[in-house]
Order: sequence, then C-alpha cells, then structure tokens
Amino acid sequence: MAEAFLRKYGGEKVNVESAGFEPAERVNPLVVEVMQEEGIDLSAKKPQSVFGLYRQGRLFDHVITVCSDSEGECPVFPGITRRWHIPFPDPAAAEGTQEEKLAKVREIRDAIRAMILHPPEGEFDFRKLSG
Repeated sequence: MAEAFLRKYGGEKVNVESAGFEPAERVNPLVVEVMQEEGIDLSAKKPQSVFGLYRQGRLFDHVITVCSDSEGECPVFPGITRRWHIPFPDPAAAEGTQEEKLAKVREIRDAIRAMILHPPEGEFDFRKLSG
C-alpha cells in the first residue's frame, strides 16, 4: 500500500519498489480490495523479495520499513542515504469476519496514506526530495 501511494502522490519524483522478507504468491486480497476503493489496482502486482533486490545489487537512496517486526531484519543496501522505520500493522494479521478484516485493512490503508501525505516532522517526506 505504501508503494502504491508513493507512486500515486510522488509521481516522477520518486522511484519506488516494495519487497518483503517472505513475500506471498500474490498481494493480499483484502489489500487489493481496499486499494481498489482508492482507484489503485494491485491485482496484477507480484510481491518480490527484499533479498532478491539486494542480490541484484539494486541501489536505493532511502529504505523504508513498514512492518513492526522488520527493522532489524532488513539487509543493508549499499548507497543508502537514510533508513526509515515507519511501522504499521500487517494486513495479513487482520482477524474477524470479512467486514471486520476489511475495516482493519482500511484503517491501515488510511494511516499509511496519512503518513505519506502529512508526515510528522523528521519523518520521510517525499515532497522534500529533489527530482
């Protein structure tokens, strides 16, 4: 969700990639559904491995970790200007009925959007990047 919102609001200013430690076969269907409500289609998005990016020698100016348990596990990418840890609950951990799960994933989506559009002072702000 963070990647999709950064692409939407950052446009040409940011080049964004999303990856996980143990990527699923496909994007969580709850995430696909709540992002579709925002006009963002993630149905064809293929999750990728953070270690795959690392092995490819990919270079990043900023690395943002968003899962609460991920900060200490992320590999060190060469050339990183800044590493940011902005944790959000994992949508896959949402419990309850389908509607309760959707409500929780919407809360996570809205919190991610709010952080991107209105970051607290000192947090990652894509609008301050040169581009």
